[in-house]
Amino acid sequence: MGKRVTLVLGSGAARGLAHIGVIRVLEEEGFKISAITGSSMGALVGGIYAAGKLEKYTRWVRSLTRRDVLKYLDVSFRHASSGILKGDMIVETMRELVGDVSIEELPIPFTAVATDLIAKKEAWLTKGSLFEAIRASISVPGVFTPQRIAGRWMVDGGLLNPVPVTPAIQTMIGATIAVDVAGPRSANPLGKIVTVSYEQPLQIRKKIDEFLENVQDHLGVASSEEDDRPILTEVLLNSFEAMQETLSRYKLAANQPDLLISVPKNVCASHEFFRATELIEAGAWWTRRALETAAI
Repeated sequence: MGKRVTLVLGSGAARGLAHIGVIRVLEEEGFKISAITGSSMGALVGGIYAAGKLEKYTRWVRSLTRRDVLKYLDVSFRHASSGILKGDMIVETMRELVGDVSIEELPIPFTAVATDLIAKKEAWLTKGSLFEAIRASISVPGVFTPQRIAGRWMVDGGLLNPVPVTPAIQTMIGATIAVDVAGPRSANPLGKIVTVSYEQPLQIRKKIDEFLENVQDHLGVASSEEDDRPILTEVLLNSFEAMQETLSRYKLAANQPDLLISVPKNVCASHEFFRATELIEAGAWWTRRALETAAI
């Protein structure tokens, strides 16, 4: 039996795909992941791993193209006041890939961290529907509509705890390994990997621009052609990430894991889920580098 560890997976949108590479290397090195806590994308990857379906998910996410990513942006015009995107399409796809399961039925302890909007505090989701918990944990405020759980409205766990080491204490088994996918910038964020140019074809950029203009029109915040200010989703995501980066530094300083694996925040843009293969390999590379000097 390998060394037992509790794994903490941080938030980070598309960067969170690096978590798959982290898990792969830890298993190759003989570690036994005995408990998982995750925020946002970390909750998604961690929950799917705990359900024993990570390989199936990995095959699906590796197949995504730029067009596929755009397709999954299901706009919520009816509830646009609480979030631009519903997130239903991606969650239903996940449900089809993995099947609906209760957190209590998972073979290892799992905690998805969300934020309770009414109580204004963290919510540690340890029971109930796995995908309702994941849906709550990935609900970026203003971008995805909130998720109701037990009568409470939940949004992204990264809002209050981007790298949730504290909740892991309740289920801590062995050493704690935390993964921060918003680490310091690097000149080689992908590690020793040949960087591929992802210049978007003109027709794809046009479709994305039209999509975002349509969203802003419905929200009544459309800008003129002369307006060079960033678009609404860019403002929301970049503001959210700036807050998360500062908060995670304070949280990690107060609750230090036994090992911190840091993936540079410039490894990709938030929406670049179509770069799964590269991001998974980057996660693996930074994990091997961290383990070279680890004392666990």
